[in-house]
Amino acid sequence: MPSPHSPGITPGRLDAETLTRNFSDLHAPYDAHEAAVAADRCYFCHDAPCVTACPTEIDIPLFIRQISTGQPEAAARTILEQNILGGMCARVCPTETLCEQSCVRETAEGKPVEIGRLQRHATDSVMARQDHPFTRAPDTGKRVAVVGAGPAGLACAHRLAMKGHDVTILEARPKPGGLNEYGIAAYKSTDDFAAREAAWLMQIGGISVDYGKTLGRDVTLGQLQADYDAVFLGLGLGDVNPLGIEGAERDGVLDAVAWIAELRQASDLGALPVGRNVVVIGGGMTAVDAAVQARLLGAETVTIAYRRGQDRMGASRYEQDLATSKGVRILTNVAPVAVHGNGAATQIELAYMAEGAKGLEPTGETLRLPADQVFRAIGQSLVPPEGLDLDGRKIRVDAAGRTSLPGVWAGGDCTPGEDLTVVAVAEGRDAAEDIHRALVA
Repeated sequence: MPSPHSPGITPGRLDAETLTRNFSDLHAPYDAHEAAVAADRCYFCHDAPCVTACPTEIDIPLFIRQISTGQPEAAARTILEQNILGGMCARVCPTETLCEQSCVRETAEGKPVEIGRLQRHATDSVMARQDHPFTRAPDTGKRVAVVGAGPAGLACAHRLAMKGHDVTILEARPKPGGLNEYGIAAYKSTDDFAAREAAWLMQIGGISVDYGKTLGRDVTLGQLQADYDAVFLGLGLGDVNPLGIEGAERDGVLDAVAWIAELRQASDLGALPVGRNVVVIGGGMTAVDAAVQARLLGAETVTIAYRRGQDRMGASRYEQDLATSKGVRILTNVAPVAVHGNGAATQIELAYMAEGAKGLEPTGETLRLPADQVFRAIGQSLVPPEGLDLDGRKIRVDAAGRTSLPGVWAGGDCTPGEDLTVVAVAEGRDAAEDIHRALVA
């Protein structure tokens, strides 16, 4: 029987009961009384800084006041008018560095109003009824193609459908949701929430999804421009950056994004193999999600190795603290040099790094860690469609999401800016508004 101490990469390190407990909801939802108490802490500020800090500009004081007066469904409408994926954002948004960090209670007391959990309480109350709070406008006769059923694509599609346009989403995977479905830690989105939210969103009507369709393979951008009145690209990032070190091809060296996707779709977590000694290369949210989940699956030691100082990590301090609370070690100022082993990984060699005259440079000192499983979480890159101007390695867009091609808009991770679910929702929503103006002009 495998255990956390069993060598190599193996499934079944923990019993089913422990796995269920480990992957339960990270934050239990509020009941009505808890929500009322939490809402009562809000000062209902005029010109509230939390609203400015929210990429979707939700009227946070208003929805919290609605909760405090016993109107959670009215609160949900306030949220969803700005952020149709408000339920998922309540679960995965880094509120600790956005709205809650700006809360005046945080400034005065070091303990903000728990805006994220209040938002979840409100949106869950509407979804529990299985109805949809918005009504579709009369059919305009216009057709829009949306490439990608991730947060940006879903937000764009919903807003366009609500305005009466017919929307076809082309999605490469068998399920909608993008990173909400495939790319975040399972303990942040339990009970198949991403799929349920996408199905609920599509109750607006006027949205169809064509699964298994990849831009560039199954359809070209030129075809979409010819067949539809407008096109929105919510592509996400398809390529994973390589490690580019000796031994990177060894068995046990894996892409963290793909592994998280496999975990999210697994029907039996006990059947998912995990190493005894796991090392995750990277410092962002994906690195933390992979590291924590490896630990929750029963890995004996899990280390995050990041090339710069801890204050430079892309993951928030809250996420870093979550990782360490689960037994993950964070090792900073180290970069991978080689993965050693005879066919399969057994060790990873890391070089100590320091800021020098030429930037980040190795100090000449190294260390080795046992590692039968190594995850690369060092960022993803875009495979851009032909004919589009780029801004660096992403699609160039203006403030309204318009690309260099007429009739083509883009938003989400494939465009410059922060790679956050809430930012993608805002960009998809705003592009939809501009598309609508263009179609009815």
